Amino acid sequence: MSLYGLDALLWIAGIRGHIPHHDDFGAGRSGSSIAANSGTLMRVLAAVVVVAAALSLVLWAACWLAIKLL
Repeated sequence: MSLYGLDALLWIAGIRGHIPHHDDFGAGRSGSSIAANSGTLMRVLAAVVVVAAALSLVLWAACWLAIKLL
């Protein structure tokens, strides 16, 4: 199950399929790869922000529910 979660996280971040296999490394960095890496970084940052917002909302809802039930 955890491998499916990791696969989904890599798919959301947009980096699935970009890991080189069988010594298939490129010649070096170019300007376009640096721009692509910054786009990937922005997607990862956006995913982290969304997860943090969702967790804080869940925590707020749990506290609100606990207060209402007391």
